[in-house]
Amino acid sequence: MESTQSRATAISLAPAPVGSPTSNRSRRATRAAFFGFAVDYYDIYLPVVALAPAIHYFQPASISGSLETTLFYLTFACTLIGRPIGSALFGSLSDRIGRRRSTLIAVAGFTVATLLMAALPGHETWGYGGLIALMGLRLIGGVFMGGEYTSANPLALETCPPQKRGFVGALIAGAYPIGYIAISAVTLPLLQLLPSDGLDSAYVQWGWRIPFVIGGLLGVAFFWYFYRSVEESEVWEKAAATTNQTKAKTPLKQLFARENARRLLQVFTLMTGLWFAVQSIVTPVSGLLISSLGQDADAVTVALLVANIFLFAGYLLYGVLGQRFGRRRVLIITGIATATVAALTFYATLHTLGTGGGLAAATAMYTIGLVVAIGPYGVATVYLLEAFPTRVRASGYGVAYSFSLVIPSFYSFYMLWLEDLMPYEYTPIVLLTLGGLLTTVGALLGPETKDVELA
Repeated sequence: MESTQSRATAISLAPAPVGSPTSNRSRRATRAAFFGFAVDYYDIYLPVVALAPAIHYFQPASISGSLETTLFYLTFACTLIGRPIGSALFGSLSDRIGRRRSTLIAVAGFTVATLLMAALPGHETWGYGGLIALMGLRLIGGVFMGGEYTSANPLALETCPPQKRGFVGALIAGAYPIGYIAISAVTLPLLQLLPSDGLDSAYVQWGWRIPFVIGGLLGVAFFWYFYRSVEESEVWEKAAATTNQTKAKTPLKQLFARENARRLLQVFTLMTGLWFAVQSIVTPVSGLLISSLGQDADAVTVALLVANIFLFAGYLLYGVLGQRFGRRRVLIITGIATATVAALTFYATLHTLGTGGGLAAATAMYTIGLVVAIGPYGVATVYLLEAFPTRVRASGYGVAYSFSLVIPSFYSFYMLWLEDLMPYEYTPIVLLTLGGLLTTVGALLGPETKDVELA
């Protein structure tokens, strides 16, 4: 596609024979994008899963519970703030110098940042300097993380046969729960083996560093695989060969011109809704369950691990449905379901735990809400990439995907403001409902894209 759907070519690309060079290239690019996204999300959720039981290491003992929770959320939010910056920088870089080279630069950057975080001293040694350094490295790492998926994901989808884009896009997006499962699988045994009670306990003093080191090593492995196995996108190479680089506008200037700008606004609205869903039903949950509702940290880790296994299956299901019935239609329906079904099941989860109910029943209800609200990401990844022409595809995808999370990333402050109107633990439900409504509106404003050619 060299413009939006209205100018898409009618040529149907036949699938490459199994075992052909094109088929092998597509599989390698898909594996790399999936693995890279999984490592990205593993690193993103390090504070939420691995550092949550040891957050006292970076904080003074005298602060209030609400301030402690807010600082914990800000540590996570620093990464989310850095990602839009990285997506804009690397999206433009990817459209100009190629998807492959941009991906390698980005992976090297967030790998170094993750390894540096593993070596940080805590509040006893550096005071608030340790927390500031942690947030600073999370911000820098977020910039490079934004560059990774902004470059690797367009490469994979541009290499993929059209009739498989729905499944491949869902598979790549499904790396999110896989990354979460991986960090949980690393952290849970550590919490079982190492004491995590009190500032002087083994996990609080040094055990939390192990998941960070593993995250850095995964980044090294991904860099090596991508460097050795993945070729540049032929779609990008052909587009670059036909563009006069001396006269062409920069990708970001093209992105904000006319029809591209209208599509950007539409998918930005859609993604803002999806990010509000994440920031309400995913990000604050471990902190709410452990700090506000008094649940055991180990049990919470297991519960969220189980929920994310089902979420991965939900991603694939949504991707297949989007390929068959249309991405736009699936996004409209799931947006409505998020504002209703997901909001009600999340309320039931919190109410059950708040009134002394069992964690198993609460986990089942939470899993339903999680799949309903977050599963649409299995459709959104490919929908965004189909929205823009090749010369601005990485820029458009990166900006729409990442800048849309800026407003939702301040969810911790919205929760504090809403605390004046309702119990603090129920405040995410308001944000979840808002997310569903914005997702529906964003999808209604846009066209169907599943038959658009990327070449």
